[in-house]
Amino acid sequence: MPSSNATPDASPPLAGAAALSVNALSAPLVERLVDAAARLGVAITHTQGGTVLVDAGVAAAGSIDAGVLIARICMGGLGRVAMRPSLEAAPLWPSMIEVRTSAPVLACLGSQYAGWSLSATKEQTGGKKFFSLGSGPARALSVKEPLFAELGYRDAHDRGVLVLEVDRLPPQVVIDKVLHDCGLAPDRLTLVITPTHSVAGTVQVVARVVEVALHKTHVLGVDLGEVVEGSGSAPLPPPAPDGIQAMGRTNDAILYGGRVHLTVRHDAVAKQLAAELPASNSRDYGRPFADIFTSFNYDFYQIDPALFAPAQVWVSSLESGATYRGGALDAALLQAQWSGQS
Repeated sequence: MPSSNATPDASPPLAGAAALSVNALSAPLVERLVDAAARLGVAITHTQGGTVLVDAGVAAAGSIDAGVLIARICMGGLGRVAMRPSLEAAPLWPSMIEVRTSAPVLACLGSQYAGWSLSATKEQTGGKKFFSLGSGPARALSVKEPLFAELGYRDAHDRGVLVLEVDRLPPQVVIDKVLHDCGLAPDRLTLVITPTHSVAGTVQVVARVVEVALHKTHVLGVDLGEVVEGSGSAPLPPPAPDGIQAMGRTNDAILYGGRVHLTVRHDAVAKQLAAELPASNSRDYGRPFADIFTSFNYDFYQIDPALFAPAQVWVSSLESGATYRGGALDAALLQAQWSGQS
């Protein structure tokens, strides 16, 4: 149930962000991805209409650098993403993804969140049915999700970019839908394809560690206007060739290895989030995500929504200057899964 900190009569949290265009801010990053395709290991093709397709892991090899850049694109140019070696004496994992943003609600929920459902039947594709969730700046052009009404934000730009987490290039019928819903000319759209089992796909999913915290904050009913800064880190696992295992590894990286630091306006909110936000509040917590997913017959909607959260959160209050902490990392579970030990 939403908490008492929900403020339904307050202004939408992004009502004052109309001057910021996540598609305009991400455009230089998209240009860099295309221009450096050979170095980044991605492949560029175009539809007959001129829509740019960036293969970052279907037939192309992709790379960690490509994944980092794609994660920044997903955040609408409002986030910093980097890979670094672990500097701890007893590292959780050798490689970590770090994320930070001073516009956490717009970057994470207004852009990065994978909330746009795109599908096509086998009759429409002339072969195999297609399904993918779309994330990134073009979501804010189409505003097909109720979330945008809550945020009070809609982008207006003549270019758009959408990231698809799927293992094949989208059919023309899906491309046409995106163009129509975004109001774009074909040559003004870029679609980036990042399968979860690819190197770039693994990076861009793990880089959602702060976004997962913002989404859980929203689910808890906390006024999103409370959150003014966000940063976080999570371990970068090696990709798994099996799709279910790859999805499991990226989720485990956040659920058991993700650490997020939020800065909020009020002390009561900081205390609440420290207590309620960590993944350990879920009834399904404690097992590898692939096992949980399989046990529910591959149905995401059967999994407790409270599970989708970082392992550990630190929440600082501007009101009191205090920082509260909740949850804990589980290095043993991650290393047992990723190192092949039982």
